[in-house]
Amino acid sequence: MKYISLLGASGSIGTQTLDVIKEHPEEFKLAAFSVGRNIDLARKIIIDFQPELVSVGEKSSADMLKAEFPGISFTYGQLGLTEVAVYHRSDIVVNAVLGRVGLEPTLQAIEDKKTIAIANKETLVTAGHLVMDAAKENNVQLLPVDSEHSAIFQALQGEKEKNIDRLILTASGGSFRDQSRADLENVTVAEALNHPNWSMGAKITIDSASMMNKGLEVIEAHWLFSLPYEKIDVLLHNESIIHSMVEFHDSSVIAQLGTPDMRVPIQYALTYPDRLPLPSANRLNLAQIGKLHFKEMDFERFRCLKFAYEAGKAGGSMPAVLNAANEAAVAAFLEGKISFLKIEDLIESALERHQTIKHPELSDIQAIDEETRKYINSLL
Repeated sequence: MKYISLLGASGSIGTQTLDVIKEHPEEFKLAAFSVGRNIDLARKIIIDFQPELVSVGEKSSADMLKAEFPGISFTYGQLGLTEVAVYHRSDIVVNAVLGRVGLEPTLQAIEDKKTIAIANKETLVTAGHLVMDAAKENNVQLLPVDSEHSAIFQALQGEKEKNIDRLILTASGGSFRDQSRADLENVTVAEALNHPNWSMGAKITIDSASMMNKGLEVIEAHWLFSLPYEKIDVLLHNESIIHSMVEFHDSSVIAQLGTPDMRVPIQYALTYPDRLPLPSANRLNLAQIGKLHFKEMDFERFRCLKFAYEAGKAGGSMPAVLNAANEAAVAAFLEGKISFLKIEDLIESALERHQTIKHPELSDIQAIDEETRKYINSLL
């Protein structure tokens, strides 16, 4: 039995993690979880899974739930996230929260020598050097949950790092993959949220449409697999059947394929190095699909991906600026304050004004994150 702490139980990855736990009750037990303000869902999870510790967004919500479920411990806020992450019964921490708030709990869980199943891109984007150094120092495994990084991780099993020539991340292209930049001038939030392949949360769906999501994944891949950016490519692939590929220096390419179903990489992270059946998953039928399509990435069409490569290569504090600016700009778009293309302009402005700190500490990253968000909001 593996005991699991789940950060971000109400999001897309969180709810699908719960599906995996429910499918294998003899293998997994939800020991602790966090949600934000979705108290109705928190009640349902408590009833269904009987955890020992729950963190919510506000103290008032924690007090209310404590009165309803006196046998369970409740906590709240940012400190509550950390308490869930380091809960003593848990073996694995699934980091499925949205945004930079997942960084500090992950660092604490690493210090506590928990295995980390990482679905929160921003943790590695903003502080990859701190996270990877801490993981190495504490001999902690970081198991990727994103479908692209899980695909690479699976393709590398039994392989030697010295033989890798490049990583190829595939990208669906998001909601606007077939539209020109001129077509994007007046797109709506509803149109941007209409992803052709995946069912995801609002923020990540917008990031997919702008291609920032793939940019964050490039930076994440750099840290997870210790490869320079020159050896990480992105390829447009409409069907999202090939989740990513590894090319070796003998010209062999190993790809991981499957239907678009996030439960598969989630379950692999929870069961690694073993596998379990997933009877409810749709099996891949290539004959039925017939054709797969690929296209080279256009960095002028998808400027956010270009920004991510530039920020990643600059290193230091620049990726933290990239992430904070994007989070603030996407929030503004979702609230109807700016146009879709304005997201790019705001990010570019934040990157151009920043003076890179080469080796930022956690306190530097926290300060840069806050200052960048204030700057973006001042431009709205």
